[in-house]
Amino acid sequence: MKKVSETILKIITIGAAIITISVLLFIIIFILIKGTPYIKPSLFSLSYNSENVSLMPALISTVAMTILSLVIAAPVSIFAAIWLCEYARRGNKLVKLVRITAETLSGIPSIVYGLFGMLFFVSFLGWGYSLLAGAFTLSVMILPLILRSTEEALTAVPDAWREGSFGLGAGKLRTVMRIILPAAAPGIFSGIILAVGRIVGESAALIYTAGSVAQIPENVFASARTLSVHMYALSSEGLHVGEGYATAVILLIVVVLINAASAAIAKKVGGYR
Repeated sequence: MKKVSETILKIITIGAAIITISVLLFIIIFILIKGTPYIKPSLFSLSYNSENVSLMPALISTVAMTILSLVIAAPVSIFAAIWLCEYARRGNKLVKLVRITAETLSGIPSIVYGLFGMLFFVSFLGWGYSLLAGAFTLSVMILPLILRSTEEALTAVPDAWREGSFGLGAGKLRTVMRIILPAAAPGIFSGIILAVGRIVGESAALIYTAGSVAQIPENVFASARTLSVHMYALSSEGLHVGEGYATAVILLIVVVLINAASAAIAKKVGGYR
């Protein structure tokens, strides 16, 4: 009976994996077939107009939005996770409150973040529809994701490593910076990779905060259109649907390149091969 149940579970697991991979391949192939024929030099012009519907301003805005959001969210998330795992006392009520808050934030729909960003960053702080307002809104969105991933990565480091470092005379800060963080680097970068994917693919929150001006932003207070918003705008207008699929192809390539670069950095920092 036990062997039969194990066989059934194995078949279900393999079947689920095959379905997942098949769906992923179908989406990728569908996007490539629909979008590749529309990739042409005019799509990469630095200036957008109604004829070339260039995605280059949106691509530059996407990179700027990603970097700015990570610069804001990553340090706060990582240091908060370090405090939760290494400095806060176990069973502390504040620790429980922070974790419950992070879990609650991770389940809020992106449209709610967009409305919050519009009311607070755009209207209350007076930043208007800008790159900065969009980046701060996205940083609030990805903060719990990076925090939880970093916390899990720090928790996975064996306590014996900490005890060994303390036994050799190293202080708390030195142990965290030289022993714990390098060991937890792959897990931390995994959270950052997931955050990058959410930033690049986000559109609902950015429409309400960053706007949809299809030009390269001159500064952080200028309105910007990311690739996902650009793709949404083209498909909703119905005039350049093919170019929208081409934008999806470029977006897919950008995500793959960013993930590959992040994984390479994680291996180098963590010392893994």
